[in-house]
Amino acid sequence: MNFKLFICLFFCSVGIFAQEKVTLSGTISDTRNNETLIGVTVYIKSLQTGATTNEYGFYSITVPKGTYTVQINYMGYQGVEETLNLNQNTRKNFALGENSRELQEVVITENKKKVDIRRPEMSVNKLSIKEIKKMPVVLGETDVLKSILTLPGVTNAGEGASGFNVRGGAADQNLILLDEATIYNSSHLFGFFSVFNSDAIKDLKLYKGGIPARFGGRLSSVLDIYQKEGNSKEFHMNGGIGLISSRLLAEGPITKDRGSFLVAGRSSYAHLFLKMTDNKNSAYFYDLNTKLSYKLNDNNNLYLSGYFGRDVFDLNDSFKNTYGNTVVNLRWNHLFSDKLFSNMSMIYSDYYYGLTLDFVGFNWDSGIKNYNFKYDLKHYISNKLQLSYGVNAIYYDFNPGTIEPNKPNSGINADQLDKKYAFEPSFYIDAEQKLTENLSVNYGLRYSMFYRLGQQKINTYANNQAVIFNDDLKIYEKATPTGSEYFGRNKTIASFDNFEPRVAVSYALNDDQSIKASYNRMSQYLHLISNTASPTPLDVWAPSDNFLKPQTLDQYAIGYFRNFNEDKYSLEVETFYKNIKNRVDYIDGADLIANNAIEQVILNGKARAYGLEVLLRKNTGKLTGWVSYTLSRSEQQTPGRTPNETGINNGDWYRTGYDKTHNLSITGSYTHTEKWTFGAIFALQSGQPVTYPNGQYIYQGISVPSYGSRNDNNLPLYHHLDVSATYTPKPEKKKGWQGEWVFSIYNLYSRKNAASISFRQNEDTARNEAIKLSIFGIVPSVTYNFKF
Repeated sequence: MNFKLFICLFFCSVGIFAQEKVTLSGTISDTRNNETLIGVTVYIKSLQTGATTNEYGFYSITVPKGTYTVQINYMGYQGVEETLNLNQNTRKNFALGENSRELQEVVITENKKKVDIRRPEMSVNKLSIKEIKKMPVVLGETDVLKSILTLPGVTNAGEGASGFNVRGGAADQNLILLDEATIYNSSHLFGFFSVFNSDAIKDLKLYKGGIPARFGGRLSSVLDIYQKEGNSKEFHMNGGIGLISSRLLAEGPITKDRGSFLVAGRSSYAHLFLKMTDNKNSAYFYDLNTKLSYKLNDNNNLYLSGYFGRDVFDLNDSFKNTYGNTVVNLRWNHLFSDKLFSNMSMIYSDYYYGLTLDFVGFNWDSGIKNYNFKYDLKHYISNKLQLSYGVNAIYYDFNPGTIEPNKPNSGINADQLDKKYAFEPSFYIDAEQKLTENLSVNYGLRYSMFYRLGQQKINTYANNQAVIFNDDLKIYEKATPTGSEYFGRNKTIASFDNFEPRVAVSYALNDDQSIKASYNRMSQYLHLISNTASPTPLDVWAPSDNFLKPQTLDQYAIGYFRNFNEDKYSLEVETFYKNIKNRVDYIDGADLIANNAIEQVILNGKARAYGLEVLLRKNTGKLTGWVSYTLSRSEQQTPGRTPNETGINNGDWYRTGYDKTHNLSITGSYTHTEKWTFGAIFALQSGQPVTYPNGQYIYQGISVPSYGSRNDNNLPLYHHLDVSATYTPKPEKKKGWQGEWVFSIYNLYSRKNAASISFRQNEDTARNEAIKLSIFGIVPSVTYNFKF
């Protein structure tokens, strides 16, 4: 080869590979209110590269210098195409307008789905508020938590039950975040409503696996919910009036296009009708969402958000129960450069439980508080490599119970169960990297620590065992303390640390198909002390210590993902396996309420869950929706600590109280005309595992039931059909007063699902009988929604 030609080719190729690059970055928002949008696709077709906006609407993409057509796509909004001459680093903000034309939604979803196919993100479900508001729910109130029950791998503990279970995990293994603040009890009125006002919610995402390293502290899932920021362009109000509850939201600018506020309130009022009938019992809730947002300059934004909610249950003025959450979060977004985004948060979260028993003469208070500092950074190193890293530090204050007399001469002595304190710092780094055109990987590491702190007197036991085994009776019993040791304020009682690796891989077979796999290890240092399948307001949180060991999980998942017919349909199939160490179990007859030595009734066992999930979606057209099905098993085992001990359930594996072998959900929404929209949900799942008596014996004339293996029986099959119709009188009206009527029927064919089955002896026949408790039959409702 000619030497000069070789040199020319060499330097030309170097010039090509060393071509100077520039960064295009900015935020993407809604044209109507400047609300930033999460997960918007920014795509440059000629380079076949793209990016998505983060939780604060920020994007960054690095390309060689040149002129490109940039496509901005987001479901439900009009797509934007703009040609940009990128010869230097460019800050470009985009605003998207809402799109109500179904035909254009085919175009809008196309690139978004292609990006999702290639991203190493799996076991993640997203629902838009528009989708949630089309779902029929009980008592006419749009419910965020009820909506996620339509997703694969997610079940509830029955009608009227609070909390939710993910992939066979317990309800306390879900990390529920509202604007990054922890919510400890997610339900109003013992599970009939959720604490999340849908009018104030902007976005939600449920992580069931492949959980990013920035999240920690729970084993099963992360439900990440963000509130709206408020309209910084003009003042608006919207709300709804229902049969038993109403809501109102106000938002507007503090300084136009720079600052905004949002205030939203809800309240139920069914108890007022009870008082009109001389019924002295009442049950109601109220809550308040607030948010202030202010843009200091192009690189700095401040947010102050809060939530306050309370439930009140009053029984004949002699029993009063008050409980609820309070959270406050001050956040600062700072942009160091076009490639480095940061978010700092200072968070206060408080769950309070109060009980007044006038007929006994005392008040009971308990709860948990935490103070949380977070600092997260995202570094857009290149289009093929993005780094996330940060720190998190949480200080916990547990109050297991305070008893105070509320009447003179009540005979009740004031008492304070030992308060508990803990500190949980952690560090993480996470990378998302595109290795080849078809192969992408997300990998990270979280290092968590936990310090159980004084002030507290700790019992000591022989052989360090707070639970002993009675060889004669073959039962577990409380051990008698041999002494105690006092730990002063901030002295370490116990400490733990765990490395938590995470990895997810995506291999795209083509633009419409991919195979993904993930592994993640999680650690949980908090435990919900409860022997019910569904959380109750009285449940007490406890920190890990020398007896209550941290739970750890290893989860493996693999899946196949495909889009059909130009993205009109999508299919997700995943299988998973979870292995959990140190899962809390309770000895038979455990007393959990007001127990100052909870270590005397608990044992550390293990758990496992495995299953297959299928999600088929129809994304466009007049009829949209999805079908989800889960086939799974969730089991627990607590073997004996020595060969002589029987363990729990004779040391055999037994089904957990939230094991649901089959779980089917069909969700649909049909737009008949611009005025009429219809929705329906059919839910079917296996009955909850329970333990029935398998025999009886007579002792001194009293019939005493005997029980077999734990959770060896099931409640009857659970299913119901819910329907709704939404009527918008003037759909063409975009300004001024706009209203709509929502008619819904929960449990259309009035299925009497069993919440529980109890057994008793009939006083007349002396025969044993089973009594089924059902909470709901058919429940019609109507709500009027408005905005102006």
